[in-house]
Amino acid sequence: MERRQLLTAMLGSHRVTSVDVREVRLEPGQRTGRHLHPCAVLGYIVAGAANYQVEGEMAQMIRAGSAFYEPAGKVIADFSNASDLDPLIFAAFYLKDGDQDLITMLDEP
Repeated sequence: MERRQLLTAMLGSHRVTSVDVREVRLEPGQRTGRHLHPCAVLGYIVAGAANYQVEGEMAQMIRAGSAFYEPAGKVIADFSNASDLDPLIFAAFYLKDGDQDLITMLDEP
C-alpha cells in the first residue's frame, strides 16, 4: 500500500455537518465564471488541467492527479479548463454546515 499526500487544507474553526460530493465536467475552454462558495471546497482533478486563481493570489495550473482547496467566502477569480481540446473532469467535496448553497456566481469586475 502506498499513501501519497495530495493536500493539507487549514479549515480554521469551520464546522462541517455534511459533505456533498459532485463530479464536475468542463468542456474544452469552458470557464466557471467568477464565484465563491459559502462552504470550503476540496477538489481532485481526475482528467485534464484547470486554471485556478483565488482573487488577489497568484494564478496556478492544477493538473490531473492533483488536489485543490477553495476557501469558504473567498472569491474565485478563475477556474477554467486549461485545454481547448480536452474536457476537464474533477471531483468537488463541499464541506457544508447545515443547509448551504454550493456556489454563488458573481459579476465580473
